[in-house]
Amino acid sequence: MKTLVSAALGLGLLASAAQAHAVLERKQAAPGAPYRGVVQIMHGCNGKPTTRVSVTIPEGLVGAKPMPKPGWTLATTRGPYAKTYATHHGTASEGVTAITWSGGSLPDDQVDEFTFLAQVAGTFEPGATVYVPVQQDCAEGSYSWSEIPKAGQDAHDLKAAAPSFRIVQVAQAAAAAATVKAGDLTIETPWLRATPNGAKVAGGYVRITNTGSAPDTLTGATVPFAKSSDIHSMSMEGGVMKMAPVTGGLTIKPGETVELKPGGYHLMFEDLTGAPKAGETVAGTLTFQRAGAVPVTFTVAPIGAGAPGGQHQHQH
Repeated sequence: MKTLVSAALGLGLLASAAQAHAVLERKQAAPGAPYRGVVQIMHGCNGKPTTRVSVTIPEGLVGAKPMPKPGWTLATTRGPYAKTYATHHGTASEGVTAITWSGGSLPDDQVDEFTFLAQVAGTFEPGATVYVPVQQDCAEGSYSWSEIPKAGQDAHDLKAAAPSFRIVQVAQAAAAAATVKAGDLTIETPWLRATPNGAKVAGGYVRITNTGSAPDTLTGATVPFAKSSDIHSMSMEGGVMKMAPVTGGLTIKPGETVELKPGGYHLMFEDLTGAPKAGETVAGTLTFQRAGAVPVTFTVAPIGAGAPGGQHQHQH
């Protein structure tokens, strides 16, 4: 697929991007990799609050799952794909084709995000552009961000261009996904250690900086192949390395950077139903008391690695 052309939603009330627009936070993704689609709604409709956001999931984004938003009602539409796709869990010939958040009220002078997770089909070629149409309805008026440029046309010339991202090589996508902003938190380089088949636990690591004026606490994490997780600490007692759960979560104070790494604080994913393989990327979440659930992409380093680059080390 060189360019993905989705069915355009009916054009509603149109305006220039200076008046209102919807954009995707993440501008790149790799074939076969997870994609965190964060639709940012920048303005309302001529001063009126946004009350409904509907995202069309284009062909080639497989297994889409929405994130709920407090105060909004979530609905999905399912349907068949044009073809069958290989996924990390087998094959898929149907799935979510549209996601709608409704019933909330986003004032014209505020910005908010509407998030979904999906897998990018391995059939995309680097250089392709994927368009994700968005319908924005307000208390009065609406916008349909669904225009897709024709061959040779510049998307910037369109009045209501659909949000888009480009398909890039795996290394480029991993670099783009390495840092995530969540409120006052900067989350850098989430990664996992690969595990042998049959392993029941896996270690996870990440660097978190709090640039705000209030503390926040990391309380948990999720990945698709683990039934549960804990935050653990490691310490030396009498020459023996001991590991214990961190009760109440791990607090990041204002101005502080906390690094979860081998031999220190780390995430322990338990009751595994699969084995992460070196070189893969894994869509997951980190959960904080203030920032809430934050989608991240874990890269997977080799078994025993002491860093994302793959240096060997023996601790968890």
